[in-house]
Amino acid sequence: MENLIAVARQVAVLFALIGVGAATRWTGILKDAAAEGLVDLLVIVVTPCVIANSFVRPFEPSMAGGLAAAFAIAFAAHVAAIFLAKALVRKGAADTRCVLRMTVVFSNAGFMGIPLEQAIIGADGVFYGSAYIVAFNLFMWTWGLREMQGDRGGVGMRRILVNPGTVGLAAGLPVFLLSIPLPAVVSAPLGHMADLNTPLAMIVIGHSLARANLGKVLRCGAAHFAAFLRLVAFPLLVVAALVPLRGRVPRDMLLAVVVAASAPVAAMVSMFATRFRRDVDTAAALVSGTTLASVATMPPVIALAMKLL
Repeated sequence: MENLIAVARQVAVLFALIGVGAATRWTGILKDAAAEGLVDLLVIVVTPCVIANSFVRPFEPSMAGGLAAAFAIAFAAHVAAIFLAKALVRKGAADTRCVLRMTVVFSNAGFMGIPLEQAIIGADGVFYGSAYIVAFNLFMWTWGLREMQGDRGGVGMRRILVNPGTVGLAAGLPVFLLSIPLPAVVSAPLGHMADLNTPLAMIVIGHSLARANLGKVLRCGAAHFAAFLRLVAFPLLVVAALVPLRGRVPRDMLLAVVVAASAPVAAMVSMFATRFRRDVDTAAALVSGTTLASVATMPPVIALAMKLL
């Protein structure tokens, strides 16, 4: 119960910020075009800074081993989610089916995961959580891109190798492995940019919620099922799979993976649906709807993981 209350308190803080984001749209303070610009800022600039900043620490062999283990687990989790999505989401129009499969596979590990990892676990949570984001980007720009565009084009190697996750990793990993001391003129701006992630991400999510049409999802049984897989079934499977690793790897790493895996649908699903002209309404509603529902699903899942791991 203590774990549940602690996690619920942190989720409530994030949703207070989400409320601010919703208010900015209702009042007209933040226009839709400006919100889209903030999304680009978060994805292209802030996310790499968050990842790189998490590596600004002296090298520790145990942390390096935990990071490698976190990436391996995150990679396996995405593979398992893809098999789950393809096996259980098989019906419906192609434009909707690809959105539902992406819903199952891709969590909002950056916008929702990182703030919770920071609040619940601390700096180590963000450090290990960065591995999940790298795996997320790897699969988003390969399998996810292929799923969304279908036969409309191939997957470019540049998109696989150069994305926010790999850029942040490439910038931060040498700093950690070599224990490179960063001058204040570099570390201070990097830290300030990383600090923007939580408030800006929550404001963007709130702004998106304020303009979402949730009615379509509420009338779609397949969307309900996909949301259940994303918010409940898959996170519980991850917790069960990690229990045998208790005591063998850092606990903070296991908790960081659970936080990332239990997050609602990634905002990138809606962005991809818009870019490739898929079922945009369902994608946007699922991102918004699961974000709202996550206030009830994430605390018990994470609290369970804190008890079992």
